[in-house]
Amino acid sequence: MWPYPKVIAHRGGGTLAPENTIAAMQCGLDFGYRAVEFDVMLSMDGVPVLMHDPLFGRTVRIGEAGGVATTNAAELLQMDAGSWYSESFIGEKVPGYAQVVQFCQQHGIWMNVEIKPVPGYETQTGRVVAQVTQALQTPDARLPLFSSFSFDALMAAQQQAPEIPRGYLLDEITPDWLSSLQQLDAVALHTNHKHLTPELAQQVKQAGYGLLCYTVNTQERAAEIRSWGVDAFCTDKINLIAPDF
Repeated sequence: MWPYPKVIAHRGGGTLAPENTIAAMQCGLDFGYRAVEFDVMLSMDGVPVLMHDPLFGRTVRIGEAGGVATTNAAELLQMDAGSWYSESFIGEKVPGYAQVVQFCQQHGIWMNVEIKPVPGYETQTGRVVAQVTQALQTPDARLPLFSSFSFDALMAAQQQAPEIPRGYLLDEITPDWLSSLQQLDAVALHTNHKHLTPELAQQVKQAGYGLLCYTVNTQERAAEIRSWGVDAFCTDKINLIAPDF
């Protein structure tokens, strides 16, 4: 029922490296993780890059104005995405999506690609991320799993690359969750473990879907939601929860 890894390093390296960077992917790998989740959005010129926030100020250009959708990729890919975390990561750059895909393929790392569009760019982001993924897919690499909070982005990804599976992200499971998954031809529901109940988990599983939770950071909570039928979870604590937990 769930053909993917069951424990996934959140944003590459959890809290042990600057999120959504090659250093984060390497950190997860160093802890034995062969499954990562990361965020992808589009630059002004339509290039997919790894970034969680649409606006600068937290992980790049600390305290400055500006944003991903108003900046060309050439400039984004030169931005320091590591110094906010610690001095040891000064100079770690914002990576392009293609660079990260190639890194993960090289090291046998499965990817949960969260399509995280800047508001207003949902359809374009879903389509472009799917196009780039198709172009980079190699015969011996496992298909990634797309996920998104944006229904429109996932629908665009489905139309462009129907062969790449999809998981719909909901912070709280809404009454229309089943019809949404059916429209997207999704394979899984991804949700915040804090709002999940045993009853909701059973509804999802009985409907025949995979169930992934974010972001689970203790072994006790991981074991509890597993007992409800949850298939997989993302974690920030890759040093406390083993990849084969």
